Amino acid sequence: MGSRPSIPNRWAGSLLGLMVLVLPIAAIAHVGHDHGADFQSGTSQPVSGIRVEAATAQRLGIQLESVQRRSLSTGLQTTGEVVTQPDQTVMVNAPINGTVVELLVQPGDRVQKGQALARVIAPDLIELRVSSQGDRVGAEAELRAAQANLTLAQRNYERQEAIAATEIAAAQQQVALAQDRYQQDQRLAGAGAIARQQLLESESNLAAARSQLTRAESRQPVLEAQAELERSQAALAAAQSHLQLSTATYQTRLQQLNSPATEQGVVTVVAPIAGQVAERPVTLGEAVEEAVTPMMSIVNGDRLRVTANVYEKDLGQVAEGQAVRATVASLPDQIFEGRVVTVGAVVDGTTRVIPVTAELDDAGLLKPGMFAELEILSDRTPEAVLTIPTRALVDAEGRTLVFVQNGEAFEPVEVTVGRRAGEQVEIQSGLFEGDQVVVQGALQLYAQSLRGDGEPAAAEETDPVVRSGLSVPGWGWGLGGGAIAAAAFYLGRRSRPTAAALHSPIPDPSPELVLTATRPEAAATEADHRHP
Repeated sequence: MGSRPSIPNRWAGSLLGLMVLVLPIAAIAHVGHDHGADFQSGTSQPVSGIRVEAATAQRLGIQLESVQRRSLSTGLQTTGEVVTQPDQTVMVNAPINGTVVELLVQPGDRVQKGQALARVIAPDLIELRVSSQGDRVGAEAELRAAQANLTLAQRNYERQEAIAATEIAAAQQQVALAQDRYQQDQRLAGAGAIARQQLLESESNLAAARSQLTRAESRQPVLEAQAELERSQAALAAAQSHLQLSTATYQTRLQQLNSPATEQGVVTVVAPIAGQVAERPVTLGEAVEEAVTPMMSIVNGDRLRVTANVYEKDLGQVAEGQAVRATVASLPDQIFEGRVVTVGAVVDGTTRVIPVTAELDDAGLLKPGMFAELEILSDRTPEAVLTIPTRALVDAEGRTLVFVQNGEAFEPVEVTVGRRAGEQVEIQSGLFEGDQVVVQGALQLYAQSLRGDGEPAAAEETDPVVRSGLSVPGWGWGLGGGAIAAAAFYLGRRSRPTAAALHSPIPDPSPELVLTATRPEAAATEADHRHP
């Protein structure tokens, strides 16, 4: 075997009785820091650091963050349900009695407002349109007759106006002549030049002329022609109204449908809102009933809400506009932020809870009906505490681990966590401010740290992570070897080096293994070579 550092003499008697452990130490992590107890070797507990070269860490996507002190926003925890906004879920029912002849979208499709969803052929609409067309033909004929009568009445009125004007002028002239003749006869009769009978005739002619003028000025024929003109105008207006009404029933029906229709009676059902098609219960060729048969449901999930209940005793911590955070089981690493929009007005008399609704800012990945853990932010930690991202935590059969960088190695460290606030969690023990912890790739490191099959070569052949340059020790050859390995690791991990040791060169470890151990049957052979 190659040259390796020997175990100190004070441990030789107890350790060499079982086996010889050769332990090249790649790095000493955080001089002066004691992160807590290490873990026993075995199939479920990590026992040492994992050495990863920089290039390999980059290929594996390992990311680090520093342990920092910060104030955490904490709040009231409750469970709620993801729901849509009141006007953002629509069930599209059949707009008319008919038969489905075309389905244009599938469940899950996203649609825009006004987009065509399906087409229905409606015999009633065809019948209504034909009846409307018949009424329109009759109304158009009536309208044409009214227009002709109006034209005649207009011409007759104009003619009577001209006749009346002529008659009035002639009557006025006759009156003027009769007046002059009567005045002249009056003078002659006074002088005794004419007989009394002639004066009476002149007076009678003047009265007749005046009577004719009065009849002419009455314009009776004109008034009659004007009345006929007005009757013709009224008839025309009625015909026009009838024409409009002949199509109004059909057009009104189309407006009630709120959907375009063809002359063949095919009605296009359109989306009333933008969103996603959740259900499509109808099938092609199915007969549908107006306002009764559901055809599709559309849900707009761009802006969702979470409804939850808060106990009466916690009501003082909740107010409209308050910030919230929500998580769902299917997306445990994603936090959805929002704000409280409504707080109920009445406390339930039995459960003593009050409903609270929060609107989420970006809920594109959520679905209505999901259960959500809702945190209503109401307080901040009074002082800064040690925090790390929650994604750095690894659940190791009841123990919470993080991997801390030590040079090119990453060591598992058990931590005690406290309060959580969104993506950050308080660390009560196990870490120090400034420690570099793995926030991406920790599960890969943990999986490799659990390998204990004692066959590193085989692992390198089958494990893509190991083949890429990441390797761990094999500790699975027995409880004795495991206990000694753990003890040796504890000495190397927890011993505080002297100043001379800190400045002395560290032996270059194998490029594949950080920790190596010999099996019990090989220990005696090596001991014989080292202690002849």
